[in-house]
Amino acid sequence: MAANRFLYLSAHHLSAFSWQAGVLTDESSFEASEAGQLAFADYLAANSTSVFSILANVSDEGFHIETIPFLRGADRQAIIARKLGQLFFNAKLQTALSLGHQKSRRKDERIMLAALTRPEVFAPWLDALARGELALAGVHSLPLLAPLLLRKLGIPAQPCLLLTIQDQSLRQSYLENGELHFSRLTPLNNSSIGGIAQTFSSEALKLQQYLVGQRLIGRKQPIKAYLLAHASARKAIENSCVDSEAVSFAVLDIEDSARQCKLKTVLTGTHCEPLFLHLLATDPPRAQFANDDQRHDYHLWLLRSIVRRAAAVVLLSCLLLAGKLLFDAAQIDNEVSVLASETALTRQRYADIVKTFPPIPTTNENLRRVINRYVELEKNSGLPTTIYGEISRAVERAEWVDLEAIDWQAGKPQSPSASGAVPVVSSELQPVDHEMAVVSGSLRLGADSNPRQVLAVFNRLVAALRANPQLQVEVLQQPFDVESGKSLKGGDAVLEGKEPRSFKVQIWRTIAP
Repeated sequence: MAANRFLYLSAHHLSAFSWQAGVLTDESSFEASEAGQLAFADYLAANSTSVFSILANVSDEGFHIETIPFLRGADRQAIIARKLGQLFFNAKLQTALSLGHQKSRRKDERIMLAALTRPEVFAPWLDALARGELALAGVHSLPLLAPLLLRKLGIPAQPCLLLTIQDQSLRQSYLENGELHFSRLTPLNNSSIGGIAQTFSSEALKLQQYLVGQRLIGRKQPIKAYLLAHASARKAIENSCVDSEAVSFAVLDIEDSARQCKLKTVLTGTHCEPLFLHLLATDPPRAQFANDDQRHDYHLWLLRSIVRRAAAVVLLSCLLLAGKLLFDAAQIDNEVSVLASETALTRQRYADIVKTFPPIPTTNENLRRVINRYVELEKNSGLPTTIYGEISRAVERAEWVDLEAIDWQAGKPQSPSASGAVPVVSSELQPVDHEMAVVSGSLRLGADSNPRQVLAVFNRLVAALRANPQLQVEVLQQPFDVESGKSLKGGDAVLEGKEPRSFKVQIWRTIAP
């Protein structure tokens, strides 16, 4: 992961700090000269993989509060860009910070327009970063961190002044409702404890009078000034900064403030640069001054970082999946081993049980053939239900018919060997595709019937059977001998009318597969 480095820029020099594990380390300082710029280029080359942020504390800055209509999206950005261009024409480092919406019906938005108005102070350092194609996260102004500092210290969001010491200068900021409204920088000519105390007192009164003149506060409105200083200077500051009707003072111990902000670096003096750099590292403000062109390499770094993190996540997922598959494979191998041992144990138990069985009176091969024969017989067996039903329906249509026997068989059809003989079905196992029934019966029409009436009843029976196209009907024995060359005589009817006339019919049916 790329290291974070912070550059603290004043009007005369630039200081470089590294940030690692919450510890801020002062690495180097570069004067605003040609030699300092060359040294800075060497420093950048040695830390080309780092992400840089600039914290500027310069006097050439402008703050202006404007009210714009309630807008969103591109319209809001357009009107802000137009107002920035009107106020700060030549400034390349500019930004806008929303101060909230008014509670009137229009809900107009109050914004603070800010710019760093002296580009030549920043140009050498920004050019060095651009030449090295280094990631610039942003350019920040120190006073824009003042609201965050007051929130960290638990100071109420009310109109107040914040005075801090940085690099031989005094920063004075006016905050209202937890937002910065104005800030200015004053040189610190006397850096002794007494000089710092006297500067705090005089500059706080001057700033209060300026705010009254700008109508940012009322003429008789009291305001509280918070002074950030070391404990060693507290007594001198309290002696110089005497409360009045206009301004009341409160001294904040810089060491206690650093502990509340969770700064791990020990502060030995009143200078607040490490404290503001710590706030920038842990909670950078929403507004920063660099434009998209100046942050181009930072955007590329973000894309590369996202790709690397996505690749790392994919790689980690693949490793986790591979680990899970290896674990599952090991579990399966273990289960296979357990099942193999259980199978071997079961086979041994089965062998032991088989040994206790009485001996079979035949061989296993003969027993297998018998079972196979039984299975084939079961497969090739059938039921005479269908053909019996057809015979039953035919008998219902022909009266005076008495059935005496039905001989049903299933198997391959065979032609009879002689006229009137019953065909024999092969005893060999064959697929059952036909069934055959030989129907034997007699006709009883009574004493008054004649042979023609008997034959008519018999023919109705045969016709009823042949009405089903699935049946093949063959007459094996008719009730009368009606061969050609013979004639039916009336005397025969008288003599034989009392006897039942027997008949025999053979029926074949193909069984659908």
